[in-house]
Amino acid sequence: MTARLPLILFAALAFSGCTTIALEPLPDGMTDQPPADWTERSRNLGRFDHWQLSGKLAVKQPSDSGTAVINRWLQNGEQYDLSLSSSFLGMGTTRLQGVPGFIELTLANGDVYQSSDPETLVNAATGWQLPIDSLSWWIRGLPSPDGDFRLLFDEHSQLAIIRQDGWEIRYDRWHGFIEDLPSLPARITALKEDKRVRVVIADWRRED
Repeated sequence: MTARLPLILFAALAFSGCTTIALEPLPDGMTDQPPADWTERSRNLGRFDHWQLSGKLAVKQPSDSGTAVINRWLQNGEQYDLSLSSSFLGMGTTRLQGVPGFIELTLANGDVYQSSDPETLVNAATGWQLPIDSLSWWIRGLPSPDGDFRLLFDEHSQLAIIRQDGWEIRYDRWHGFIEDLPSLPARITALKEDKRVRVVIADWRRED
């Protein structure tokens, strides 16, 4: 497969039953003690699993860097349908559809690839290692229920960082996109080793 697709994509439950990972000392001003409303907040966001968003992403890694437009990310429970477009690496418009454990990737030239291992397929197409099945959780400001994690909160009791699967997900900005929900991420920076992906969300709406 020669086409390469710059992609990121960017995570209901009360998490008292999940294990967490112990890492290095906390950054200044951070705490790993959840605020009093975290269980209710995470439960509400976990139930918010039918939605559509649009925005932009910027990618930086040793081999290449660039930007892409998120035309539409439609989430319907565990099923996602994501459309990206960019002139970066000749990507054009590319579509990703799938559920946990399965992905179908359609390139701008019409070539279609399917795999029961989403991360491997994305890596083959892009050269990136991305935990695709965790992204619908991280993008909402939640850790994936699969795998250990650590949550860090800032001095305003807002989620600041999720550390999971070798990634550090930083929540740079929040916004009240939907009236009856807690604030949702408006800008996210994901870091892993020498890779950085930034997502800016322009619009987020509920889908019935």
